[in-house]
Amino acid sequence: MAVIPLLFLLILTIMPSEAGVQLQCPATIIDPATGQTTDPNVVCKALAAGDGFITMADGRVLYIFGFSDVTQFPASQFMDEGMLAANFSGPTLSIKEGQDFYLTLTNVGMVIRPDLFDPHTVHFHGYPNAASVFDGEPMASIAIAMGASLTYYYTAPPSGTYMYHCHVEATEHMQMGMLANLYVRPAQDGTNIAGFTKFAYNDGDGSTGYDVDFPIQIVSMDPNFHDADETIQPLPFAAMTDVYPMLNGRGYPDTVNPNPLPPPVDGGTPVNATMIHPAGVASQKVNSVIQATAGQKILLRISSLATVDFYTLRVLGIPMKVVGRDAKILRGPTGNILYYNTNSVTLGGGESADVILDTTGILPGTYFLYTTNLNNLSNNTEDFGGMMTEIVIN
Repeated sequence: MAVIPLLFLLILTIMPSEAGVQLQCPATIIDPATGQTTDPNVVCKALAAGDGFITMADGRVLYIFGFSDVTQFPASQFMDEGMLAANFSGPTLSIKEGQDFYLTLTNVGMVIRPDLFDPHTVHFHGYPNAASVFDGEPMASIAIAMGASLTYYYTAPPSGTYMYHCHVEATEHMQMGMLANLYVRPAQDGTNIAGFTKFAYNDGDGSTGYDVDFPIQIVSMDPNFHDADETIQPLPFAAMTDVYPMLNGRGYPDTVNPNPLPPPVDGGTPVNATMIHPAGVASQKVNSVIQATAGQKILLRISSLATVDFYTLRVLGIPMKVVGRDAKILRGPTGNILYYNTNSVTLGGGESADVILDTTGILPGTYFLYTTNLNNLSNNTEDFGGMMTEIVIN
């Protein structure tokens, strides 16, 4: 496994710690835990973009690119805290419709690949930006160079399940792990309608009301592609074959571990160790275990950023109702309801679905959310894993 190149550390040593790095937020006080400011209509977050490592459910360590949350640190520490701290999936972003959202992205560079000077962006997929400069698509907006930062500004659009990813050299950067969950809560949240105070959409009648919600992102990886990127070999785009299908960046049984997975190690040595974090840092923080009490309604915010295949997710034993697709409520032009009941949803890369599971009358126990693409119920060559998680009804 590669070690931190001395040249890269030397560059960071002589580089001014705040060169080109700054945080922009109109509020003076930010709660580090939530990013919430003194103004309830303003939210500020900070992400770092760089590289790192993750551990597959069969124990294999893969090199990745990714995002990490540095909101709790001052801007002078973004570079240090973001090095080798890439997460997969990236930090989940949740905002409420109508809020002003300021997102600062800092490019901390590639520690393992100091020959790469790739810029990075944040692209809110499916999200109607008012200004193309904040879209993240590099031909129409700004891309952030190493050692610099940019603050994106968004006014949260209509509610729904979106997703975000880097749009620079998108096929490579997304395959390498630069993607994460994003959703917008509706304005009617907090209003009691039909006994609910939380909703998937502004439905007006409480028909998308729920008790608990969980983001579930379909992702997958090709280890040969990741190894080639780490060892500076030609990238096999045409031969890309994802053999690690995952939910929220983990394969089963890691999907049901409620805690962040331990820092990745190779031969007992942390592979993402830095001078600040000699024991390494956790890089897989988002679990996929779904928990509820019998009688509750569960909202699954399902999205796919898989770069190769379509995937189907199924739940057996619990009724499923699809109330939204691609961040739009399923209603006709005159408001007629187009929700439908099913036991599975199929998504390709860039698609999302809002699914409500009704546990009324469901016996307590463990149920499963899994892919019907049975070859993907594995962690590469290890059977009984892959794209599956548990639904625990108490």
